[in-house]
Amino acid sequence: MKRAEIHNLKAMDYTGTEALNTICSNLSFAGKNLKKIVFTSCSASDGKSFMTMQIAVNLAKRGRRVVLIDADLRRSVLVSRHHIALGDNPMGLVHYLAGHCALEEAIYETNIPNAYLIPVGRNTSNPLPLLNSAEFIQLLDYCAENFDLVLVDAAPVGLVIDAAEIAKYCDGTVFVTRYRKTHARELAMARQQIEQANCPIIGCIINAVEMDTLSAKKNYSYSYYSHYNTSYYGTKDKKDGGKKTGLLKGKK
Repeated sequence: MKRAEIHNLKAMDYTGTEALNTICSNLSFAGKNLKKIVFTSCSASDGKSFMTMQIAVNLAKRGRRVVLIDADLRRSVLVSRHHIALGDNPMGLVHYLAGHCALEEAIYETNIPNAYLIPVGRNTSNPLPLLNSAEFIQLLDYCAENFDLVLVDAAPVGLVIDAAEIAKYCDGTVFVTRYRKTHARELAMARQQIEQANCPIIGCIINAVEMDTLSAKKNYSYSYYSHYNTSYYGTKDKKDGGKKTGLLKGKK
């Protein structure tokens, strides 16, 4: 099996780790039949790929064999953002679905024990025939049989239909939304698309929440995801008067 080296995985502080632990515990208690989970959002830059990677790593550290499938075939950022080295002649999901490599050549063992990756391989402007192919269904079924959990990082459902097409073959959907960016109407339309695919929505992660809005836990939460905040979004947001931002865990 090929090996992928993840070189840019942001370390989190105690409160950030506890937030992820809660999310991962919620996933663990969602049911034994919940194995194929698609992650999507309403728009770009909501933190979807970041959260999917962090959840995969967290679950792997718990001893679960997890495979992360990068299925954002139009505009993937997973490999570049995390500086993932795939070695010589890298292959991925698009190569496999197009018949250019065997499935074994598209699955990478990572430098994180129990964490595996199927990178996108290359972007394509017309992914729907690939996502609706028998090969994609077979890939998901193979991963569900050989791994404890299958996490699928899909394109934003508010922009393109890809995530809804993927959801048809998955056991559950998780939305990643961004505080004060994702509008209720957008989320309702995205939810409707996923529900039409007959895929249960098992949770929603609200990203980049202003700490001062968490009145019940104001003192405890002020440093929530502070490391993530400073390295990924910046320490201050001028439009919000310089308030720090972070992430709030959530489950439907």
